Amino acid sequence: VQLQASGGGLVQAGGSLRLSCAASGRTFGRYDMGWFRQAPGKEREFVSAINWSGGSTYYADSVKGRFTISRDNAKNTVYLQMNSLKPEDTAVYCCAATSRIGVRADLYEYWGQGTQVTVSS
Repeated sequence: VQLQASGGGLVQAGGSLRLSCAASGRTFGRYDMGWFRQAPGKEREFVSAINWSGGSTYYADSVKGRFTISRDNAKNTVYLQMNSLKPEDTAVYCCAATSRIGVRADLYEYWGQGTQVTVSS
């Protein structure tokens, strides 16, 4: 599975962005998907995940209630809707695919390149 993330940009605090992660290959629907982020000088952290069917979703406490993950298996795409953005959300966001959903990055087998999200105060 090859993954391509897009949708990042510069936004003011309180604004919104929607990230997309497009996957190649016919097996996208078999994978659970996750979003991770890494800010400068910080470790990569889990943001959100969704199971293969879209029936189960998971969020880091820091984004719960503000971010929504979804997927469209017909379009081989997973989304991350980010609302009420804060300066501390500034990071490079990456999507990843796994056969075993979880919050640990080492569970994820395939990674896309990151997309930069910058939130100004």
